[in-house]
Amino acid sequence: MTNQRTSLEAGSEEEAFITVDTDLNDSEFGDSQSELTSLRSSITNYYYENGRRYHAYHAGAYWGPNDDQAQESMKVGHEVYRLLLNGKLYLAPIAQDPKDVLDIGTGTGSWAVEFGDMHPSARVIGTDLSPIQPSFAPPNVQFEVDDCCDPWLYEKDKFDFVHVRSLYGCVADWDKFYKEAYKHIKPGGYIEQLEQSVHGKSDDGTTTGTMYNEWAQHFFNAGDKFGKTFRVVDEAKSRMQKAGFVDVVERRYKCPLGPWPKDPHFKLLGKLNRVYAEEGIEGYAMMLFTNVLDWTREEVEVYLARMRNTLRDSSIHAYQEMVVVYGRKPLVGEAAKTS
Repeated sequence: MTNQRTSLEAGSEEEAFITVDTDLNDSEFGDSQSELTSLRSSITNYYYENGRRYHAYHAGAYWGPNDDQAQESMKVGHEVYRLLLNGKLYLAPIAQDPKDVLDIGTGTGSWAVEFGDMHPSARVIGTDLSPIQPSFAPPNVQFEVDDCCDPWLYEKDKFDFVHVRSLYGCVADWDKFYKEAYKHIKPGGYIEQLEQSVHGKSDDGTTTGTMYNEWAQHFFNAGDKFGKTFRVVDEAKSRMQKAGFVDVVERRYKCPLGPWPKDPHFKLLGKLNRVYAEEGIEGYAMMLFTNVLDWTREEVEVYLARMRNTLRDSSIHAYQEMVVVYGRKPLVGEAAKTS
């Protein structure tokens, strides 16, 4: 199924007629094994830039690398989110026995694998631009190379639950994205999204005049220029409601950067989140700052060194806002579907 979705990226479920290539030579059909090898290589033939490795499928659509360093950062991030939610994988009040679940932007597949283990009756699909997920997964979990910005090829009213995490800077048209999700979620099913702010804040004013404000502004500018906003953390709730979801709930959390909090839970969370930030900031910045903001690699590396020093400054009591938003698709007859 993975190969089918990849090869049909230009089509749509409404397409009624596929034009025939009358110039096709018989030799182009080849044998199925060589065809499969070619398709796989088009996905895994990654490209390298500024010392980092990036996805080949829809190259350039996403700013983050997919190399070993990036994957380790994703795994740390997964633990940050789990700790933030007190060990929970999700907050939405989904059914106890969901049947079809979609994890968009699955990354290393950690969330999908854990959800599949928790819900053995569910069929879990994890999608991503990079095939970096584990070869061995629970039998009810599968991974597909797919771009969530393309038309979704699933049948309508299919999913009980759609999970989204850390897609900031990844989607050009969020209204279209939520409409696609709405169309493919079953009546009564849920969508849930977790996003984090790129803006480091503080309750005591210690982030004022620091690099945190400057860092955020660079990402806002880069996202605007790239055509994929980093402001979705503050827009998800209203856009879900606009798409037609009801009972939309937003929960905001303060996630410390560093071990400065006194509370043991927040101290541990801050330690872990600082590791996550230090491991990830090169991957966040390198592609966007060089290709979009026209910095040199050397300028980015100097800037990142300054940012790491800021992250380690114990006199700055910074935190990120992390937001979970979930909403339900109305039952048939409960509310009219938006156009």
